[in-house]
Amino acid sequence: MATYLITGANRGIGLSLTKQLRARGDTVIAVCRQGSPALQATGAEVIEGVDVSDAQAVAALPQKLAGRRIDVLVLNAGIFTNETLEALDADAFARIQRQFEVNTLGPLRVAAAVQGLLADGGKIGIITSRMGSIADNGSGAYYGYRASKAAVNAIGKSLAVDLAPRSIAVFLLHPGRVATDMLGGQGDITPDEAATNLIARLDGLTLADSGTFWHANGTPLPW
Repeated sequence: MATYLITGANRGIGLSLTKQLRARGDTVIAVCRQGSPALQATGAEVIEGVDVSDAQAVAALPQKLAGRRIDVLVLNAGIFTNETLEALDADAFARIQRQFEVNTLGPLRVAAAVQGLLADGGKIGIITSRMGSIADNGSGAYYGYRASKAAVNAIGKSLAVDLAPRSIAVFLLHPGRVATDMLGGQGDITPDEAATNLIARLDGLTLADSGTFWHANGTPLPW
């Protein structure tokens, strides 16, 4: 059985991933800003107080992990807001900046902080979005979310190159349009369905696929 570290594990996709991985016997280190009764009930090891946009909190994470080896790192924490061209006021730009802090720099901060704990031959799954695909953008708007996800896709590709000497594979994974709190409960699939698909991709993808962009249903996505 493998050891997973999952960020944003207290609800939504992160919680569903934790539940399903624990149910099949994997060890899960659930990292979040604030825990929840549902997360505690999974039996995962919970590390609270980690906001991925807080450099000090992330830098302290390796010490809290006390030398644990991580087989699979799932960088799931993220936020979503919509900004339109007609309403790009100061508040909108603040929201865009916040999305970059969480959605783009957050995964890079965590990956950099725990890189020494990653097992050679391990895997990193970055939960991104097809809204970060430039080729797939046919509706515009969502300036912060689209740009922050496109940027984290670029980061994931660089991580794949830089970690290749250690045979660590990195995948960019779109979970689908999931009915989570982040989307106000609106979506095409449930968090549990998304988690099942994501786990299948993490299990099935190999080092030969490192640095690639996938829909959780198994379809490759365009950059």
